[in-house]
Amino acid sequence: MNPSDFRSDTVTRPTPEMRKAMAEAEVGDDVIGFDPTVQKLEALAAETMGKEAGLFCPSGTMGNSIAVKAWTQELQEVIVESRSHIFNLESTHLTFISRVTPRPLPSRRGAMDPAEVEHFVKKPNVHTPQTTLICLENTHNNWGGAVVPLENFKAIREVAVRHGLRVHLDGARIFNASTASGVPVRGYADEVDSVMFCLSKGLSAPIGSMLVGPKEFIEYGRRIRKALGGGMRQVGVIAAAGLLALTRMTGRLAEDHRRARRLAEALSALPGIVLNPAEVETNIIIFKFEHPGLTVPSLLSELEKRGIRALAAPGGVGIRMVTHKDVDDADVDAAIGAFRDILG
Repeated sequence: MNPSDFRSDTVTRPTPEMRKAMAEAEVGDDVIGFDPTVQKLEALAAETMGKEAGLFCPSGTMGNSIAVKAWTQELQEVIVESRSHIFNLESTHLTFISRVTPRPLPSRRGAMDPAEVEHFVKKPNVHTPQTTLICLENTHNNWGGAVVPLENFKAIREVAVRHGLRVHLDGARIFNASTASGVPVRGYADEVDSVMFCLSKGLSAPIGSMLVGPKEFIEYGRRIRKALGGGMRQVGVIAAAGLLALTRMTGRLAEDHRRARRLAEALSALPGIVLNPAEVETNIIIFKFEHPGLTVPSLLSELEKRGIRALAAPGGVGIRMVTHKDVDDADVDAAIGAFRDILG
């Protein structure tokens, strides 16, 4: 029996069409700027987000790392949301690579209070670092795939303009946010200076993320990518899958959202699960687990025995499940049945 894998949308496999395109891709040497398939992908990514240029990166973490490094200098400060991926789950590149100080601020499901953001903007002096960058995230991973409203983007953009700051968006799942909200991806991108978004995860490419922004920013970012070891040679083999991710896979994300909501509604009725289905806006479900007879590890073990894979949520007090193209309605039914069998 093949397990139903809800651990993450990062486990998605490339489609048969992607595999064929990868095998037949026209390639060159991207490090010297001569891979035609990568060039097509970078141009399409920039056009999709309404930016001047794009850069193909091996991972979303590298894309975010490049953006922070390009927009800041040492001894400066970056405002981030306290539960953001860029602050909590990207191997401390803010301090390790860019040597900047993160200023984490609380939020309501990923949406920081613009007044509080403005309050913490610092001008440089001998005692404190200068604030130069604000980082946003949409959808917000650790808030259970929450969609940060466009109005919040606009309000924070106004703060940034008043103080001469740049704004970078970790848009790893920006197409999920657009699908759920009805706001075109350009609507979010227009309110920020740069965007990183993933071609893997829900879009199902095997590898790769895009960084888009102004032309000079991307040119400098290409140098940073090389310095970080991200220069790739005949990478059109992978970029070919990315082209299909952008042109074929964005339209099906509503299926993942529908399945996540159905799963959340069923689980919320079971003992020990603390979950509000109304807060499941996209494809990520995070819930607390408080049961007198089971722990999170033991529940995960029991699920695994029944062919259902999930992960402990950050902090270890709950569980995270993610829907994607490689789980269908039958997988959701199997997951619901397994939880009911264990929890009664």
